[in-house]
Amino acid sequence: MTSELTLLALRFGFLAVLWLFVFAIVFALRSDLFGQRARKLPTDGGSGQAQSTATAPPAPAAPRAPVTPAPAGGAGRPAPAGDGPASRLVITKGAKAGLEMPLGDGPLTIGRSQESALVIRDDYTSTHHARLMLWNGRWVVQDLDSTNGTFLAGERVTVPTPVPVGATVTIGQTSFELRR
Repeated sequence: MTSELTLLALRFGFLAVLWLFVFAIVFALRSDLFGQRARKLPTDGGSGQAQSTATAPPAPAAPRAPVTPAPAGGAGRPAPAGDGPASRLVITKGAKAGLEMPLGDGPLTIGRSQESALVIRDDYTSTHHARLMLWNGRWVVQDLDSTNGTFLAGERVTVPTPVPVGATVTIGQTSFELRR
């Protein structure tokens, strides 16, 4: 009798652990596909009503001013005269082909999340996929541990890598170039 009771308890324990595992997988997939849960904004000025980021229309992004070319150099080689950082990003392939974005001097995040400066909605792009940042007068791409990777001129980016002007960066099914 005791062994039957023990076996029954082990079966129920195994089922509970199995269901916890299934729920963990579903939660991870949901957060990767749909992003993080929207948080409530603080109440505004005592009106007593809080707006949810899920129901509020997305605020238009402030236009970024083109960067004034900084003194070139870095990465061990001097840049040619007149060479400066790129001032715009041009999407060459994908759902947003033809889109041009001015680059500022701050980092530009890329991914499926609404929080990203460049939102790319495809099945091969992670929620927070990559970041472009200006470092020592040059644009650098950094993969943010994405599932499918970030590619610069066909090579997978594993560490922050300088992006030459005109080189193709591929994220998911979208490709873009940095141009002056």
